[in-house]
Amino acid sequence: MSERGSAVVEFTLVSVLLVILSLGIAQLGLAIHVRNTLVACAAEGARLAANADRDVADGIAHTRRLIATALSPSMVGEVRGAQLAGPVGQDVRIDVTTTLPLVGLAGPGRSLSVSARAVEEAR
Repeated sequence: MSERGSAVVEFTLVSVLLVILSLGIAQLGLAIHVRNTLVACAAEGARLAANADRDVADGIAHTRRLIATALSPSMVGEVRGAQLAGPVGQDVRIDVTTTLPLVGLAGPGRSLSVSARAVEEAR
């Protein structure tokens, strides 16, 4: 039985699996990066809104600007804010809902929601 050409077939089969595995790991890294960036942007917006001379609308606008700058303007999605009663006093919460891209930064996506809170300064 001749084994001529079997190395080419083996290389092709193994390389396809390695490429798929590598792309899956890269996509997972991108998803984690997008989530962490959204959390950081929401936290920064909540901290800005919690300042004594600011309100929730300022925090929402700041969060939108940060997301557009850090990721992409198409990733901004829905940004909401609210003042809540916290354990120490009033809290400001910023919620971000957007799509998590499943194929790079394009392609179909799934919904992703993150939120951040900050203690409001006394006015």
